[in-house]
Amino acid sequence: MGDHEARGDDFEKKAEKKLSGWGIFGSKYEDAADLFDKGANSFKLAKNWSRAAQVYIKIANCHLKGDSKHEAASAYVEAANCYKKFSPQEAAQALNQAVDLFLEIGRLNMAARYCKDIGEIYHQEQDLEKASDYLEKSADLFDSEGQSSQSNSIKQKVAEIAAQLEQ
Repeated sequence: MGDHEARGDDFEKKAEKKLSGWGIFGSKYEDAADLFDKGANSFKLAKNWSRAAQVYIKIANCHLKGDSKHEAASAYVEAANCYKKFSPQEAAQALNQAVDLFLEIGRLNMAARYCKDIGEIYHQEQDLEKASDYLEKSADLFDSEGQSSQSNSIKQKVAEIAAQLEQ
């Protein structure tokens, strides 16, 4: 475990150095993101979910500076997967960042999928109003993509939550 952690630290330091140095505008961020990715994977192998999540956020920032919104959104999803291990609230926040980016680039299906995930996180955390809001947003997005069966199953879940809120 310590070996993976040390390797993660090393990759993270190399990435930070790459960012602080000179370079062709786009490639500097791509190169740093690649190094951060290796670091994040090392932290995952060490089961240091907190560090891995933090590094995935750095990857997302690199991709945003390089104007690669899809890659940034994917990095936020990876961060959320790490956060789920110890902080559902931070997982929901990272997924929300991903949803915003997927909406910006017109990937409604992906946005719908991750809205659903956020809704499920809040449902598990017993925050039923937020769960309902995100699930409704997910159902609407699936609906707009012509996936009515997916939308209907989520609307059923929203109705169940509404019944719980009434009690």
